[in-house]
Amino acid sequence: MMKTRLTMLAGALLALALMQSARAADPVTIQLKWVTQAQFAGYYVAKAKGFYKDAGLDVTIKPGGPDLAPPQVIAGGGADVIVDWMPSALASREKGVPLVNIAQPFKKSGLELTCRADTGIKTPADLKGKTIGVWFFGNEYPFLSWMSKLGFKTDGSPDGVKMLKQGFNVDPLLQKQAECISTMTYNEYWQVIDAGYKPSQLVVFKYDDQGVGTLEDGLWVLEGKLKDPAFVAKMAKFVQASMKGWDYARQHPEEATKIVLDADTTGAQTEKHQRRMMDEIGKLLDTSNGKLDPQDYERTVSTLLSGGSDPVITKKPDGAWSHAVYDAMK
Repeated sequence: MMKTRLTMLAGALLALALMQSARAADPVTIQLKWVTQAQFAGYYVAKAKGFYKDAGLDVTIKPGGPDLAPPQVIAGGGADVIVDWMPSALASREKGVPLVNIAQPFKKSGLELTCRADTGIKTPADLKGKTIGVWFFGNEYPFLSWMSKLGFKTDGSPDGVKMLKQGFNVDPLLQKQAECISTMTYNEYWQVIDAGYKPSQLVVFKYDDQGVGTLEDGLWVLEGKLKDPAFVAKMAKFVQASMKGWDYARQHPEEATKIVLDADTTGAQTEKHQRRMMDEIGKLLDTSNGKLDPQDYERTVSTLLSGGSDPVITKKPDGAWSHAVYDAMK
């Protein structure tokens, strides 16, 4: 009888410990910029491998979509932290959403313009008078900045370019509705290739190569939250675990691809595409440890301002990034 009671007591204590452990886990919701894919592998890997759990976090990963703007989600209280491109985040900040960059996993830009070679386009100057597919919902800002730097209007006038509102696909190029379209090194470019185009049939302008590359896929929170030491400590654990996830994904691309595919509830992604994407994402991560390099920030801001790039940002932001989270890491 005594043994039975001791066993029951041990079981009760274990259950209580597990309940307390579960309650102790800090909830964190991250809003992604786009759908579940290898672009966000680090976060899915951190969750699947238990890195978040080990850090005492209960992380919810919310995929994005074509009609979703992360700044609006966090402003409405739908997330603690978001993934967004710096031009979009800074534009939102200027419009009243006080976003602050707390980490920058992506060191390089994957944005590019892909053109059909049969259009005769060889240099950016040849874009004049052409129809260009451009993504909106905050993704248009780097393009607007580049065109402003080139001195091209974007209203379809003869001395400028005509902007075609591009869906999140490559149809305008395939259907020859536009001479060029927006692509990412890790995604849409390969959709064009898979559709039958050969690299020799395409002319690609990478934003980084044109000197107008801007930072992408950073982690952003609301400025007021950083005044709370508990929130800063929680974000320090989150960023640290996330970067552990990114490091693991970079070193184990095959496993990371499988984790992403398992997380894709839509079943829309393919192993071939996601595996290729994982390799390209690794190039954008470069050697980053996730801590924002102030020089990279200044370069992005300078690019956005150099061409008089209204409506991107009209003045140099103040307080748009912070190392407080990194300083709080143990």
